[in-house]
Amino acid sequence: MRAGLLIGLLLAACPQAGAAVAEPAPEAEADWPCAQSRTPTISAAAIWAGPDIAQAGAWDEDTGAAELAQKLASRRTPLEDVDPLLDDFAAKAGPEKDVRLTRVFAGVLELINRDRSRLIAGIVRYAQGQNKLAAKLRQESNAVADAQEADAPEKSQQEQQAALQWDKRIFEERSRSLTYVCEEPGLLEKRVFEIARRIQERL
Repeated sequence: MRAGLLIGLLLAACPQAGAAVAEPAPEAEADWPCAQSRTPTISAAAIWAGPDIAQAGAWDEDTGAAELAQKLASRRTPLEDVDPLLDDFAAKAGPEKDVRLTRVFAGVLELINRDRSRLIAGIVRYAQGQNKLAAKLRQESNAVADAQEADAPEKSQQEQQAALQWDKRIFEERSRSLTYVCEEPGLLEKRVFEIARRIQERL
């Protein structure tokens, strides 16, 4: 399965996940397969040194800021397009430039957090499926060994071995795809950090 398709499936699996996500409970880490720590929500304080976003007003009530935030948050928008988009917006904002750019940042942060939360929830569901498949592989492997020891009919042993090899192949393919998907939360974090930096340069 291609990693890009898998990412889309993971996002679609959790359409109701919102931007505000609590930190995972310790026991939930058993379902987290990625090397990096599980942090669904990026805090504004970690990447923003500009004006207070709470004082800027609701970003989604500013049509222009909301449209730009959605465009910048989308991974379909290349980072090289960010600067001209921000420059054009800032030039048109006039004396309200700082407050409106702050709204843009607030929108980008919320939208990317929402995307990350859905992605991370999807990764957890995917990992749970892998755990179940791993348990099935252990059972099948034991069954193959037991059949060999019991000198079961050759046809039966071949069928068991074929089932084991098929499930093992699926497990390995899913594991390789998951390696790439695990990079996505970090890429989103880098994206929002870079956008925040460029917005602050214009304040």
